[in-house]
Amino acid sequence: MVRTSCRRNVRILLVGDKGVGKTSIILSLVSEEFPEDVPSKAEEITIPADVTPELVPTHIVDYSETEQTEEVLTEEIQRAHVICVVYSVINQESLSNVSSYWLPLIRKSTPEPHCPIVLVGNKVDLINDSTYELAGSIMDEYPEIESFIECSAKTLVNISEVFYFAQNAVLHPTAPIYITDKQELTEGCVKALTRIFKICDFDNDGLLSDKELNLFQKRCFDTPLRKEAMQDIKTIISKNINGGISSNNMITLAGFLFLHNLFMQRGRSQTTWAVLRRFGYQENLDISKEYLYPKLTVPNGCSVELSHKGYQFLSSLFERYDKDKDGALCPKEVEAIFSVCPTPAFNSCISNMVSTNSKGWITQEGWFCFWSYTTLFDYATTLEYLAYFGYPITDYENQCTAVQVTRDKKSDILKKQSLRNVYVCHIIGEKGSGKSSLCQTHIGHTLKKENVELAANLHHHGTTNIVNVYCQEKYLILKNIDIRNSTEPLMPSDVNCDVACLVYDSSHTKSFEYVAKVFLKYFSGSNIPVLIVANKIDLGTVRQDYFIQPETFCKENNLPAPIEFSSIRPKKDLFVKLATMAAFPSVLHSLGLIGGYEMISLWRSGVSVKAGVSVTMIALLALFLAKFLKSEKSAR
Repeated sequence: MVRTSCRRNVRILLVGDKGVGKTSIILSLVSEEFPEDVPSKAEEITIPADVTPELVPTHIVDYSETEQTEEVLTEEIQRAHVICVVYSVINQESLSNVSSYWLPLIRKSTPEPHCPIVLVGNKVDLINDSTYELAGSIMDEYPEIESFIECSAKTLVNISEVFYFAQNAVLHPTAPIYITDKQELTEGCVKALTRIFKICDFDNDGLLSDKELNLFQKRCFDTPLRKEAMQDIKTIISKNINGGISSNNMITLAGFLFLHNLFMQRGRSQTTWAVLRRFGYQENLDISKEYLYPKLTVPNGCSVELSHKGYQFLSSLFERYDKDKDGALCPKEVEAIFSVCPTPAFNSCISNMVSTNSKGWITQEGWFCFWSYTTLFDYATTLEYLAYFGYPITDYENQCTAVQVTRDKKSDILKKQSLRNVYVCHIIGEKGSGKSSLCQTHIGHTLKKENVELAANLHHHGTTNIVNVYCQEKYLILKNIDIRNSTEPLMPSDVNCDVACLVYDSSHTKSFEYVAKVFLKYFSGSNIPVLIVANKIDLGTVRQDYFIQPETFCKENNLPAPIEFSSIRPKKDLFVKLATMAAFPSVLHSLGLIGGYEMISLWRSGVSVKAGVSVTMIALLALFLAKFLKSEKSAR
């Protein structure tokens, strides 16, 4: 089933001079026969959704000047979604009052864009000619009149059509997408259809192939085109517009827009609206919030990550726009990929957040890292951009399938393993300890000694890269926690993370004291794994001016020995260790503190990473732990 409207109901109001037959029209529709006794006003009638063509409940409201005041009339006009202005074809005064009283009143009572109107001439059974010409001049003056129809309540001629036109004026309004007197699509409609064309042009060649046209047809109308119908469409385009069909028999953007202009000329606004609404557009040609932000429930303690389907979609999107196949998006390709979005999701500063090539262009790994970061901290933005990019959204599935909600962290700690793929490491240390340069090395920005200070001036909040943990790709986000001075307290958001990296300058005698105090105040006794890093070892190591030295402090507080690090000669082992500690928040954090004998004893006593883990995985974990411990001993 194709959803052609996002409206939940339609409210139709009938107005007009006394005696023109408003009430008779309503009663004739309901009873399917002309009423002998007509009351002065019909009660509000609701037509159930299942008996309307668009499956939308419809409310029909009558107006009577003998029973209702002008104030009530104004209120009803403001509540109406569409207004049928009725006149009698045998009463010239009632037709004159349409333009002299009723239409000005409706305009005055409703803000722009004005409420759509259907002009209805009743009692055609009493004359042989038509009032079409007179009605046409009124329609020229009032563009909000969507359609004109003559009917007879007595003979039931066009009675159901009156309400069909009224419903259609609400669900498929002409004014937002078509300029009747110019017979052309509105600027907003052209912009929306151009975006849809780009989304459906999967190979980015500026043409719709037969395969792409069929995928478009199935997405919008749930059925493919017959071969004969496809050829008929191309024939119509080629006969009416130059450049509508390419030399290799494919539909161009000009041909695509011409088709929709033709639909409007033939009174088939519902066809164009079916396409627009399939891609989330509502009556004002904005994409609806419901389409951009589908409901997603995230319990406390849980997080949101991209799912396999999400990564697949983003991968195909990247490959589609990487025209030169160099594994990176140049500025022109970035502009193209975001041409279907209101604004780009990132700018040139992206090179300070994720991996880029030597020219500062985002790589495919960097592309995945950016969206992994965005999904974790602002999943609504990811859902929004997936909709802009054209993620396949149907009546039964939306872009929520591109993400997944993880289990809560308490369960991770209880089960001694995290099943998540994205981890956050907070980099904490005094200003000048080298946090920024450490974060930059995480994304491959190896800094020369003379440029280390440059990293400290980069205004960013962290970096994201892919780290292998037991042959599995994990996304490790390093967030640089800004510290103005050593007396400034940390906020709960500064402490809440998957793993903490406390950084001190090994060449500065006063640097370790700060991280020691931070650990004792915020992390001692917590379930957050902590690794202390002795940074800037290239500048030399000095004795710390603290009552105990870093190695002793770590030993007394059951922490791994400080890891030596230099942004001049960085080692990726640091980031692997941080990601592994985050992935195994309980087991690895504790096992990494003890000697080989105690570790083997724990394994024999039944400590495991996960119930049911394979012998192969245990062997891999043991091997990794042995290397981990060896590196710690050498550091000591």
